[in-house]
Amino acid sequence: MTLRRDLRVIADMVPAGSRVLDVGCGDGALMAALRDEKGVEARGIELAAGDVAAAVARGLSVVQGDADTDLGDYPADAFDVVILSQTLQATREPAKVLDELLRIGRRAIVSFPNFGHWRVRLSILLGGRMPMTAALPVEWYETPNIHLCSIDDFRALAASRGAAIDGARFLSRSRPVSAVFANLLAEQAVFLLRRG
Repeated sequence: MTLRRDLRVIADMVPAGSRVLDVGCGDGALMAALRDEKGVEARGIELAAGDVAAAVARGLSVVQGDADTDLGDYPADAFDVVILSQTLQATREPAKVLDELLRIGRRAIVSFPNFGHWRVRLSILLGGRMPMTAALPVEWYETPNIHLCSIDDFRALAASRGAAIDGARFLSRSRPVSAVFANLLAEQAVFLLRRG
């Protein structure tokens, strides 16, 4: 199955046979790939009813729910891996959501667009306006993003919540970026976390 590059990076981080919860799973493309390629027992939670229907049509176990309010219903250590892909910046309380991910799963994989990317910085510096890029393709008033963060912001959040970073991958136009220059050059980040 062909996945977006960031979803392929996430799939590569998930051990075969794991119990996985995909929070904000969209249409279930990642879950289906994990099920088919790695024998993962996957569950999903998604806010958009149309995406829930699409995921269920793939034969996936997905419920409609909200990361900000419904994660507390899951027991501690219920999953080996909890995934939050391109969703953290759209939550009302990112720190609380991160705490819940690490409570529910032994590991968490979090990906997000990097608002520290040089194109974002340049757009604000030269144009004085919120940017539109390949990773952020809509006007500021149409985006679901409410908490913008850079890679360095996320590292600080993880540290403040007692999360240990076990791995990270950085992408720009679907190509890998060195960790040394990630905050400036990466459009997307994918972090593998565990409780510290």
